[in-house]
Amino acid sequence: MRVLLVEDEERLAQTVKEGLVSEGFVVEIVPDGVSAVWAATEFAYDVVVLDIMLPHLNGYDVLKQLRERKIWTPVLMLTAKDGEYDQTDAFDLGADDYLTKPFSFMILVARLRALVRRGAPERPVLITSGTLTLDPARRHVERRGVAIPLTAREYGLLLFLMRKAGDVVSKTEILENVWDAAYSGGDNVVEVYISYLRRKIDEPFQLQTLRTVRGLGYRLDPDDAASGVLPPTGMPRSARR
Repeated sequence: MRVLLVEDEERLAQTVKEGLVSEGFVVEIVPDGVSAVWAATEFAYDVVVLDIMLPHLNGYDVLKQLRERKIWTPVLMLTAKDGEYDQTDAFDLGADDYLTKPFSFMILVARLRALVRRGAPERPVLITSGTLTLDPARRHVERRGVAIPLTAREYGLLLFLMRKAGDVVSKTEILENVWDAAYSGGDNVVEVYISYLRRKIDEPFQLQTLRTVRGLGYRLDPDDAASGVLPPTGMPRSARR
């Protein structure tokens, strides 16, 4: 089983390599993001162990470039960070698993073997809800061919809503999945960002797909399921708020 280990801490990289070799893996180490993209593009690996904090090109950008090149090798990300937002970023960009430093070596081995068994089937790239399309690999959102610029928080909220499209989600669920664990403010912030999203994904297109369900939360409907939808009137105005 061939492993590409992308880690700039030389001592840690050598320790992990020695342990993996003793478990039957063949390991190649690269110390930076640019080398990682080159190696994963030029050679076949069964799995990639990818640190996030790397010189030249960070792990997020490495992963993004690999998925854009349709390289679907399973990727396990390593990081010293421990926030939920970092994990969400990794999975949104196409990571398959995630470990926080310091980690148990035997857990790393078990996770890698599970990823190798699972293999690397080509995965769907786009998430859609009616005419609304989100590309997690590029963090690109559009409706009817028109790009919709979003802030990082708006993007995270829309991604969660699109994954739950057709279901009612509460403010609590949104806070738990979109805001990080350190957030201590009130839930009114959800209303604010729902309003921002409506101004970008619905109003310029004369749609009403992002619904408030009184007393329960919010629901994102596809265009054809939303009441009050008006016929298109040509190219929509700018989606900026």
